[in-house]
Amino acid sequence: MLNFEEQLEKYAELIVKVGVNVKENQTVVLSINTEQVALARLITKYAYQAGAKEVIVKWSDDVINRLFIEQASDLETIQPSFILENEELLKAKASWINVVSSNPAALLGVDSQRIKRRQQALGKALESKRHATQNNDVSWTVVAAASSEWGQAVFPDDDLSTATNKLWQAIFTSTRVDQADPLIAWQAHDDFLAKQAKKLNTYQFDALHYKSPGTDLTIGLPQGHLWEGAGAINRQGEHFMPNMPTEEVFTAPDFRRVDGYITSTKPLSYAGVIIDKMKFTFKDGAIVDCSAEHGEAVLRDLISTDEGSKYLGEVALVPDKSPISQSGITFFNTLFDENASNHLAIGSAYSFSIKGGTKMTDQELAARGLNRSQVH
Repeated sequence: MLNFEEQLEKYAELIVKVGVNVKENQTVVLSINTEQVALARLITKYAYQAGAKEVIVKWSDDVINRLFIEQASDLETIQPSFILENEELLKAKASWINVVSSNPAALLGVDSQRIKRRQQALGKALESKRHATQNNDVSWTVVAAASSEWGQAVFPDDDLSTATNKLWQAIFTSTRVDQADPLIAWQAHDDFLAKQAKKLNTYQFDALHYKSPGTDLTIGLPQGHLWEGAGAINRQGEHFMPNMPTEEVFTAPDFRRVDGYITSTKPLSYAGVIIDKMKFTFKDGAIVDCSAEHGEAVLRDLISTDEGSKYLGEVALVPDKSPISQSGITFFNTLFDENASNHLAIGSAYSFSIKGGTKMTDQELAARGLNRSQVH
């Protein structure tokens, strides 16, 4: 690929300066796959240049993770040291960078019940972190990096090297790294989505009605709901970009007022399994029936995680002219595919999606119609 090293440098700088907006004396936690050493080093370099106190790198590996899920005798136990470290990092107001690059079908064929047991254990252990990020108490961002197996899944007709290069270029394009000044491009994009969200907030719609082949769904919205777009501000007043790319404006539905049926037009890669051709039926907010042509067992396990996992926590609007939609590429990765179309999220709502929500308890949020769950 032409100018790959230059684009990777710009990407790392963008992640640090726009993604989490690293400040002087901050701790940065970087979660990244072992295949992405070059990007990890660049992110670390730019974080220290921005004044980071320390960069803590958390490595992951698809093969090792699969071996653990398949063969470990204990999937439920989470070491107290893991929980304690996360609690301490939250207290220190660390910034969190999560680089996703896994094979979308990394756990294909693994017993769905074993996947569910591990997901539930992690969900409980990371409850404080989930609450902090959904409340914007700290800065956090989710970005992507191309891996060979992911590239092959997206471009199956190409050889491994070509597929990986194509995926990298698609990532650079969708995150505006290919533009002359990505930092300025993101400021303009952030301003545009913020204006759309502000416009929607003036309407205070009672409900949204979706209708298309395979879909006839009405989603009630809570009083005082707030649409958000692109950038966010943490509790310290610092701006950050939770997802890169992002093309959506989103809010929380009233989880008690969802009725009808809906059919997905994009696959979902969840917990290392591709779930495709999903259909859901809702009554009084709850999912009362669901199906999928592929990955149905994992989907049903997800919905049965807890009481809140059968209700909705997010509704998002995405313009068809978004770069990801126009690319025509199915990425088999939620970070990208959710930005190709309007989408919904099962599970917990973001507390900032309602006026005064960040100061409310879970019970108060639920009373106002915002769903609570271990999953999102």
